Amino acid sequence: MWLCGADEVVEMFKSSFPLSFLFFVPVLILISPVSPAAAAHEFAVFRMQQYDLQGSSYGCRNSLVNVEARAIEAQMYTRRCVITKLQDLAMDKYREIVSQNAGALLVLLPQNLTELPNIVKEHLLELEQDLMQEETPLPVYFATETPQLLDIYADVKTSMNSDQAGSAAEALLHAASANGFQMVVAGAQSKALGDFQLVNIQGKLTGSGIEEQLPTVAIVAHYDAYGVAPMLAKGADSNGSGVVALLELARLFSKLYTNSRTHAKFNLLFLLSAGGKLNYMGTKRWIEDQLDSSESSLLTDVSYVMCLDSLGAGENLYLHVSKPPRDGVAGDVLLGNLREVMGQFYPDAKFEMVHKKINLADEYLSWEHERFSIRRLPAFTLSHHSTHKAPLRKSVLDVRDSVDKNVLSRNVKIIAESLARHIFNLSHDTDFEVFADSLKVEPQTIGSWLDYISSQPRPAQSLGKTSPLVATLQQALAKLLKDVQLHMVKADKRDPEFVFYSGLEYVMNAYNVKPAVFDLFLALGIAAYLGIIYFLVQVGTTCH
Repeated sequence: MWLCGADEVVEMFKSSFPLSFLFFVPVLILISPVSPAAAAHEFAVFRMQQYDLQGSSYGCRNSLVNVEARAIEAQMYTRRCVITKLQDLAMDKYREIVSQNAGALLVLLPQNLTELPNIVKEHLLELEQDLMQEETPLPVYFATETPQLLDIYADVKTSMNSDQAGSAAEALLHAASANGFQMVVAGAQSKALGDFQLVNIQGKLTGSGIEEQLPTVAIVAHYDAYGVAPMLAKGADSNGSGVVALLELARLFSKLYTNSRTHAKFNLLFLLSAGGKLNYMGTKRWIEDQLDSSESSLLTDVSYVMCLDSLGAGENLYLHVSKPPRDGVAGDVLLGNLREVMGQFYPDAKFEMVHKKINLADEYLSWEHERFSIRRLPAFTLSHHSTHKAPLRKSVLDVRDSVDKNVLSRNVKIIAESLARHIFNLSHDTDFEVFADSLKVEPQTIGSWLDYISSQPRPAQSLGKTSPLVATLQQALAKLLKDVQLHMVKADKRDPEFVFYSGLEYVMNAYNVKPAVFDLFLALGIAAYLGIIYFLVQVGTTCH
């Protein structure tokens, strides 16, 4: 007859409802194992490259995400956000994720990329190249590992996946009991930046004499960086080291040109070019404007163009040319000077000229000097890379720790001494050092510039005319050179050679949620509970 005793309990709840209900709700929340503070997480994510170049599209074309998370070990990815660590992502798995119409991909990168094992670095370098071969509709994001993200990753990975359940009943029970994460990237969809302008920065040192009648030597370095995720691309070596080398050469020769006794009869032209990683688009337009201009061109009487690319590592130095210079021309003289300086001051280092013809059928040019060679201007590139295919030239692994300021200082010294021997027509058998004592190369200055330039991402799409980095470089050249100008490059609206897109960095939210089927079980539980209460009330009434 215990059912009749339930009458007293029912009467107690009836007399104090809803106050009794409000009393029990906070108690249930307090004893609940779920922490409300841990139910939502927020972290920064960096979207994969997205741009159009010469009619071809590259990178991911979407940015918004609102799907449930899945580990890469899952069997089904459809409308799911796949979370994986870098070392677990292979191209065959990536293609499977895309083919199953996944909702998004989130790749977790280690905090310190320089401390990765070599095998993982090689994997990342190959992955970056493969990912950027074509466009994909899949939103692809990268994030740096944090304790919070690793906890989310562990929860997603270790929880049993209903996709792998042995039976339908097992899958249903798992769906009701498992915790999941809803990954959300809100905001505006990425869109084309129609009015974006690339910025070339040029300046010069005028030689002694009538400027228009003097030969010119041009020194060029592109200043943007590239990686699979634009906002992770620091480009310390390629081409931060080239930019720093150009700035140091401008400082050294500006000192010489301020003294009438050391004022050479050569014009020195310095160009920091934009869009170098995007087939040297800034250089291309700058050359066109110079050569096709009705006014006098800075390239009218150019002896050669010296391009600087990746000079901050390695023991060797390579001179890349599209066509070897003829005997006796200015380029051949400089080539001889480079060999002599290397042999005299750095005999243990190797110097070599690498000849590679331009293949116009290739989608991308190999080196910056090829933009000048196409227009029949004598040009070459100095680099410590023996080939243009070095994957580190376009990688998020190219960070500050990959550059040695002493190696860069050595290479600047070699270039400066070789150039000085040419423009001052010094004897070939001399061992005289032009840049010594008060004119010496300053490793501390070089190190400071390297720290600054590699401390921030430098994708081409973030280096517009309002960029603080562009303003800093312009001011630095203005202190050393004359007639420093900005040369703006804007894509043709009718047939744009390049198109950039917004949405380089987003905030992703991870919400700890139950799956949709849990609502069904909850509704059944509530119905059962109400049924029991109704039954108890009916029994209590009968007992009376």
